[in-house]
Amino acid sequence: LNKNRNINNDFIDCLLDNKKIKNYEIPTEINATLRKYQQEGVNWLLFLQEYGLHGALCDDMGLGKTLQTICAVSAVQFKNNKIPSLVVCPPSLIGHWENEIKSFSSFLKPLQFHSKNKKDWPLNQSTSNYNVFICSFDFLRNNLHYFKKFNYNYFILDEGHVIKNPKTKISLAVKSIVAKHRLVLTGTPIQNNILELWSIFDFLMPGFLGSEQEFNEKYVKPIKMKINENKMVKMNEAGVIALDGLHRQMLPFMLRRIKDQVLNDLPPKIMQDYYCSLSKIQSKIYEQIELDEIHVFQSLQELRRLITHPLLLKDERIEVVNVETNSLPTSVPSNSSLMDQLEVSGKFVALKQLLIDCGISPDNNLSPHRILIFVQLKSTLDLIENILFKPHFPFISYLRLDGSVDSTKRIDIVSKFNSDPSIDCLILTTQVGGLGLNLTGADTVIFMEHDWNPMKDLQAMDRAHRIGQKKVVNVYRLICKDTLEEKILNLQKFKLAVANSVVNEQNSSTSSMNTSELIDLFKKENNKKV
Repeated sequence: LNKNRNINNDFIDCLLDNKKIKNYEIPTEINATLRKYQQEGVNWLLFLQEYGLHGALCDDMGLGKTLQTICAVSAVQFKNNKIPSLVVCPPSLIGHWENEIKSFSSFLKPLQFHSKNKKDWPLNQSTSNYNVFICSFDFLRNNLHYFKKFNYNYFILDEGHVIKNPKTKISLAVKSIVAKHRLVLTGTPIQNNILELWSIFDFLMPGFLGSEQEFNEKYVKPIKMKINENKMVKMNEAGVIALDGLHRQMLPFMLRRIKDQVLNDLPPKIMQDYYCSLSKIQSKIYEQIELDEIHVFQSLQELRRLITHPLLLKDERIEVVNVETNSLPTSVPSNSSLMDQLEVSGKFVALKQLLIDCGISPDNNLSPHRILIFVQLKSTLDLIENILFKPHFPFISYLRLDGSVDSTKRIDIVSKFNSDPSIDCLILTTQVGGLGLNLTGADTVIFMEHDWNPMKDLQAMDRAHRIGQKKVVNVYRLICKDTLEEKILNLQKFKLAVANSVVNEQNSSTSSMNTSELIDLFKKENNKKV
């Protein structure tokens, strides 16, 4: 780049400010009208492709990363349709990708790879009639020998933060695939710590951020948490400087737009913390649970389960409660005592009231609000059905989505919920329902349980708050006062602050950088090119 800096002014200008990139014509028909920012996103993708660069499209959830990617893949496949492109995504999104490709492009021919009747399909069949392969991360890892037989035009990781740990078998498998162009799609590139960014760039452009050890020394170690006198998590000065440097380092290769920036017609999202208190039984058990320094994670999990409902604890703990209160059974019986079981959980009492406030009533044929209820545990879904819905809302119409639902059938549940206004509620786990799905049929989101990782909760709530939503989206987070949950949310705030410092709406343009700074990005500290 140094030798040709005078010749490549156009390239430099476009890399500094993607709004200067020319409009690329998509050579195949796309059955959609692109919004202005989406066309700019396609231009950016094809600009990177033209110059042999790779990047991460980090638009806010719900802004149409899939559509922009389909446009770019269509253009690349049109130039060379002899080799396919590959999309790797979570299992719940395989059907979504196939549906979106078929809806938007008649030129692209998608092929799902998945396990069917305990056999991997379609590994033994001809793929010559297809130009886009779609599979899950686990399927790729388990059948790596098959996928390595191909070279690919585009290699796309949807929800690319799955490879945040560079040492996992999935990360190693992904990085062994050969492709001309690599793209990561994620609305949340940083979920827990900034080391995750190194793994993403090790996939996109190995060596660009140095070795893992160099990255750790330069960026990770300076960013430290400390608790101030108000018990708020803060960062030291060296960490702030390191974050700013990392942000500028990655600016040209990560494109991010947020909803407030580009969607003037999207109704607002209103977040509310809905505080409740532990019941007397919960408070008594909470005091008894001590943190085991050797098995700290197990102790924290016990506390989290208790905060939701004592029935989620191990049987031996519930037996103690039986002896002391004579009111809490060890299993969920099908009789009237279900009415009493609700009262031993402050959260379930609060959830019941929220549903009533949302208009869930036998008098309403169509409720004024349609609701998503997110939880962490499948067993919590069981309790919602057995001790809340059946005895208190026997008239409610609802669907359920969790890991037990076959990945090929999940999109059917989503479609049914969105298309049938008589369905009041969808109860689902954050792990399965929080990624990539379009759930704009709902306008109310309730979190019964919270993830240590704030990005997972943000992704989940934005299943409803995205393009296509016509109503204001209300998000309620049920929080038990004076418990572990308040500490979880405090930690979430710190992680969000770190993530937003590195990747934010400034990644929609690098115009704050000058040419020499940009050229320096392509050098290591020893002045060797990456």
